Amino acid sequence: MFAAFPKNAAEAPEPSKAEVKGCIPSWLQGTLLRNGPGIFSVGDTSYNHWFDGMAILHSFTFKDGEMTHRSRFLQGDTYKANMAANRIVVSEMGTMAYPDPSKSVIVKAITFLNHTVPDFTDNGASNFIKYGNEYHVTSETNYIRKIDPVTLDTQDKVDYLKYLPVNLATSHPHYDKEGNAYNIGTSVAEKGKTKYILFKVPAVPEKDKGKNVHALKNVKVLCSVPCRSLLTPSYYHSFGMTENYFIFIEQPFKLDIIRMATAYMRGVNWASCLKFCPEENTLIHLIDRQTGKEVETKYYTGAMVVYHHVNAFEDDGHVIFDVIAYNDDKLYDMFYLKRNTDGGEVSFAKSSYRRFALPIQADKRIPLGENLVNVKYTTATAVKEKEGKLLCQAEVLNEDFELPRINYDINGKRHRFVYGTCLEESTLKTKIGKFDTETKEMIYWNEDNCSPSEPVFIPRQNGESEDDGVVLTSVINSNPDQRCFILILDGQTFKEVARAYVNTELQKDMHGFFIPQGC
Repeated sequence: MFAAFPKNAAEAPEPSKAEVKGCIPSWLQGTLLRNGPGIFSVGDTSYNHWFDGMAILHSFTFKDGEMTHRSRFLQGDTYKANMAANRIVVSEMGTMAYPDPSKSVIVKAITFLNHTVPDFTDNGASNFIKYGNEYHVTSETNYIRKIDPVTLDTQDKVDYLKYLPVNLATSHPHYDKEGNAYNIGTSVAEKGKTKYILFKVPAVPEKDKGKNVHALKNVKVLCSVPCRSLLTPSYYHSFGMTENYFIFIEQPFKLDIIRMATAYMRGVNWASCLKFCPEENTLIHLIDRQTGKEVETKYYTGAMVVYHHVNAFEDDGHVIFDVIAYNDDKLYDMFYLKRNTDGGEVSFAKSSYRRFALPIQADKRIPLGENLVNVKYTTATAVKEKEGKLLCQAEVLNEDFELPRINYDINGKRHRFVYGTCLEESTLKTKIGKFDTETKEMIYWNEDNCSPSEPVFIPRQNGESEDDGVVLTSVINSNPDQRCFILILDGQTFKEVARAYVNTELQKDMHGFFIPQGC
């Protein structure tokens, strides 16, 4: 799966001009930020899981046909504590940290208490979030870290719990044209109830401009959805949003809170407290953005695991939403580092690109057993059952596709094209693709001994079509005597426009965020 145990990255904090082959479009002005794990061992200790590695941030700035690169480690509390001790002392989801055997009983007791009611990591190695005018990195705990998007300096540590009662929050918020951000988090057992909270972080109001006021100060809770089980809330990584609705998937992939509280004592990691319940259904919550209430119709489907939503839109009384789904929870296991380096067997998790169609109102005159979906371009069904429930079956549009990105200018509207990574039986991605949801055709980019990251689509200003723009991906180049590079593809033809060779090694990473010049 991994050719070798990932080696620790080296940061390059000073901007360095890339060698450009081809011609970078003059209209491409801005910075691509990318985030992912970069440090996997500290002293004599190593992380068990690739997701746990300490974050390294990269920036690729495009200006006047040139590109400059720099990278910095995220120097949060986790980084500082681990480096000061020269060992891993802060636990991550797949790696439980235990005190040095030479430490005193008091230190060990404090460590135990900290894990019983865990104070989570601030190692935001998953994605970037923009709240107001501020940029943050996140790993889905209650902590996010503000960063400087130009220098990549680590700034304030921000605790969601100071602003609203969420212990976990996704790393994939949505944004509207006005600059408002929308996200969802889990509130565990607050006042004896566990619930999912959808919230809005408004764009910076006039009264706060120029002041040192965090955007979360103005957060607004839009609605809450009760968890179907008090101590086993669903895990989720993203959600859907249209002009009028939120789509939240409550899947039977759950965090067992009691097991998490006792994990340290039992000598296991927190990830072992995630459990998939294939005998349970997946609930689909459709929430009215104006009222904050769920629609009257109830939707469900079979057991599945979803990490990434593609997009959602409304059409003729339906909400259509696309996701990348799995039939089990094997994806996380694929990234355990020991299994990938000692020859241990790892089951490959196969993904499928699924399209669901939700009739917003179930006609009471239609008999039980009838399919209520009447849009013609999908074979997805929603069959009427007792008590107003609809059993939803998806149309499978494609398989072995992940990390989907669209032209975000049409987020919440009907899309045609999706860019993503094309999975093979390896965690090292070897090609990326452009998928046409209408023709079901896929076109690819790949090159020998090159591993591209998640592709990010950048629309051309005043573009004439949905795919009028470029696609950016960072490429790990393992060819002898060749450097890693940023690849620029034409969004329409998926042909290479240019590549910019950087003067340092790049790492397998998670997600990217593009900041247009002046934003």
